Amino acid sequence: MDKFFTLTFILFIAGTLGFSLLINLIFLKFVKSLGIRNIKDTVIRWNENSKPSIGGLSFYIIFLLSISSFSFAFNIGGSLISLREVGIVVSCSLGFLMGLADDAYGTKPILKSLTQICCGLILVFTGTIIHLFDYSFLNIILTVVWVIGIMNAINMLDNMDGITGSVSVVILLTIVACFTITQYGASFYFVLISGIICALLGFLYFNWHPAKMFMRDSGSQFLGIFLAAMGIIFFWNLEPLNVEKISTAKKIIIPILAFIVPIADTTTVVINRLSKGKSPFIGGKDHTTHNLARIGLSDQKVGITITAISLSSALIILYVYDDLIFSTRKIIVLLIYILVVFGFMFSVTQIKRKKTAQSETQNG
Repeated sequence: MDKFFTLTFILFIAGTLGFSLLINLIFLKFVKSLGIRNIKDTVIRWNENSKPSIGGLSFYIIFLLSISSFSFAFNIGGSLISLREVGIVVSCSLGFLMGLADDAYGTKPILKSLTQICCGLILVFTGTIIHLFDYSFLNIILTVVWVIGIMNAINMLDNMDGITGSVSVVILLTIVACFTITQYGASFYFVLISGIICALLGFLYFNWHPAKMFMRDSGSQFLGIFLAAMGIIFFWNLEPLNVEKISTAKKIIIPILAFIVPIADTTTVVINRLSKGKSPFIGGKDHTTHNLARIGLSDQKVGITITAISLSSALIILYVYDDLIFSTRKIIVLLIYILVVFGFMFSVTQIKRKKTAQSETQNG
């Protein structure tokens, strides 16, 4: 049975990756305007060229194909997917459809926020919930806040070629590696995550600078809810470890490490915008990635730098993942690392301000 699964899985990976490349190529050839609502609209992406926003379509199609593949090819026991898994499918579908509507027509922020809340509640009431506090209502609130936060963070991170796709691949590969460390086995999530990784790799072939297509909201909202759900199961609740007693510090630090790039970037943007009296919800070219480009890095090097930060965090997670209780020393070291990354990403956004101030002084 192991040999059968291995062979089937190899065929699944090869087929899914090939399909991802093919379907994106077909979309790129025949779909020229999705996500380009008005050529005169103000562009807030770093890449100001209008490109079709079709990445989300391939993500969702491969998402559904991965579920079907599990049901027909991998589900050797013949059991149906659980209510929790149904909840993940429904919430991801809702996130994708909301993003697709925004790409095609534009949606009001209130509708997007309500949809994100619904996605969080669907996860909660189907069993995907963070287990951190002793009181259920606190866990529910934390779960919904986490879902909203990650959906917005992934959406905001999608501001330069190749960034969001690369970071998402690293996060999902970290989960796959955790499967290996804990011998979690061949599960619905293993197949689903592997399928999405292939979808992202096929998309990145066309999205790496200079990008030929974008994912826009249909892709970022889908990825946001999918990553948020996987983050709850594998980073917050640490299910592969299959133990009851895990230190609270570990439950908090691991998800922060896994999502350190989107969390740090979003936090930096919010702080900077609020300090200027601007709304943090209105897009702009003030992200960490933008400022890395302004200080001299090429778009490719910005992508490599951000991916390297994600990879370093992933390696740390893999090193400490099977430690059930974090010692005080380990907690301090990990917190220092987190603060260094946050400090780096925040300080990069301040360099521009200093240079601008110096320029204004010289010109004034």
